[in-house]
Amino acid sequence: MAFKFKGVDFIQFDGLLSDDERLARDTARQFIEDNLIPIIEDCNREGRFPRELVPEMGRLGFFGANLHGYGCAGMSNVEYGLVTQELERGDSGVRSFVSVQSALVMYPIYTFGSDEQKDHWLPLLATGEKLGCFGLTEPGYGSNPGGMTTRAVKSGDDYILNGEKMWITSGSIADIAVIWAKVSDQNDQVRGFLVETDRPGFSAYDVHGKWSLRASVTSGLSLQDVRIPGKNLMSGTGGLKSPLMCLNQARYGIAWGAIGAAMACYDTALQYSLLRKQFRDEPIASHQLVQEKLTWMISEITKAQLLVLQVGRLKDAGKVEHQHISMAKRNNVWMALECARLARDILGGNGITDDYPIMRHMMNLESVKTYEGTHDIHTLIIGQSVTGIPAY
Repeated sequence: MAFKFKGVDFIQFDGLLSDDERLARDTARQFIEDNLIPIIEDCNREGRFPRELVPEMGRLGFFGANLHGYGCAGMSNVEYGLVTQELERGDSGVRSFVSVQSALVMYPIYTFGSDEQKDHWLPLLATGEKLGCFGLTEPGYGSNPGGMTTRAVKSGDDYILNGEKMWITSGSIADIAVIWAKVSDQNDQVRGFLVETDRPGFSAYDVHGKWSLRASVTSGLSLQDVRIPGKNLMSGTGGLKSPLMCLNQARYGIAWGAIGAAMACYDTALQYSLLRKQFRDEPIASHQLVQEKLTWMISEITKAQLLVLQVGRLKDAGKVEHQHISMAKRNNVWMALECARLARDILGGNGITDDYPIMRHMMNLESVKTYEGTHDIHTLIIGQSVTGIPAY
C-alpha cells in the first residue's frame, strides 16, 4: 500500500468504547495490517480468495464471534461489529466470507438447529476447519426470496431437494450448505436444511468475470435429487422469517464493515492530498474544493460510527429491531460508496490504479450496496416502519 493506515477518529469515538471493544478492534486491525494488506491487491488482480488466512482467523475467534459456547469467542455485538469494520477495511470480500461463515451459517445452526447439529458443526465452523455457505437467493428471485422454486419433498425418513441457488459466497469451497426450500407436504412452508456438499446431486460452480468482490468466492449451486436424512432439517425453522433473521445478523456486520471501507478511502485521500502538489507548489489539501470533499467524508463517517454504535448497543441490550439494522446498512454502505468516489476524485488518475485501495473498495461496495437487501429495499423497510404502510 502507498500509505499506512493512521486511523480515523474525529470526535474521540474511542472514548465511547470499552477496553474489551478496543481490544477486539485492535486485534483485528493488526491481523489485517500484518496478513491481508500485503497480499490483497495481488488477490484482487488474480481473483483469488486468500484461503491461507482462514486458520488464523479461526484462532483469533472471528467466526461466530458473537455466539456463545461451542468454541466461539462470545464477543458482544459491538465487539463483533468492530471486527467486521477492520475486516472490510482490508477488503469487502474477506469480510463477506466471515459474515457468511458467522451470520449465515453458524447463526442459523445456533438458533434453529438441533443439539446434534450444533454439537457437530459449530466447533468445526468456529475454527475454520469446515466452511459453510448460505443458499437463499435464486437465479430468478433476489429481492423477493418468497418466490423461490427450490423444493424439498419427503421421501420416507429423508428429504429430496431440487433447485438452483445463485450469488452464493463460498459456495464451491463449502463443506456444508444451509439451503432454504419450500416443503411440499407442509403447504410450501420455507424450511432450512443442512446439506453436506459431497452428497450426490449437489454441485457448485464459480461465477467468473466479476469486477467486484474479486477476492471472494461467488458461486451458483445446483441440487438435483439431493437426498438428505430427516435429521438434516433445522427443526426450529419455519417460514420466510427464519432466513430473514439470518440476513438481519449479516446486515448488522455489513453496517460496521462499510465504515472500514470508507475509512480506508478517506485516510488514503487525506494522506495523498497532503503530499500531492499542484499550483504554486502547494499541496492540494490547501484547495477549498478538496477540503470540502474531505470534510464531507469525515462528517459522514463520524455520523455512521455513531449510528451503528447505537444499533450495536441496542442489539446487546436485546432491544434492536430490524428497521434499525436496515437504516444502518442502507446509510453506511451508501456513505462508504460516496466516500470511495470522492476519494478517487481527489487522487485523480492515480485513484484508478491498485497502488491505492480506492478503486477496489469502490467496486466491492457496488456489490455490498446490492446484497443482503438492496438500498431500495431497505428504503421501503424503513418507509413501512415510519408510515405503517408496506410499499412492496
